[in-house]
Amino acid sequence: MAGSNARTVEQVRRDIEAERVQLAGAAETLRESIGEATNVSAKLRANLPVVAAGALGVGFLLAGGIGATARLIFRRGREGETKAKLGRFRLVDRD
Repeated sequence: MAGSNARTVEQVRRDIEAERVQLAGAAETLRESIGEATNVSAKLRANLPVVAAGALGVGFLLAGGIGATARLIFRRGREGETKAKLGRFRLVDRD
């Protein structure tokens, strides 16, 4: 029934309890590391100047992209026929 294993029941119980303690420690370590990895606010707080500079850069590029598109669409030219006018902006046919 037991085969060639010469351990007693008490030794097996001690081994199982030792494994249970090690497993509990490993689970707690894993919980702590997951908590640190998912703490986004602490990471943002630690890198706030970099995040603020990145947000400023992205906002500048987006605003510049919108401005460049508006300049392309609503060109004011001296030549050509005005096709549409909205305030001070005009669409000009340059053909």
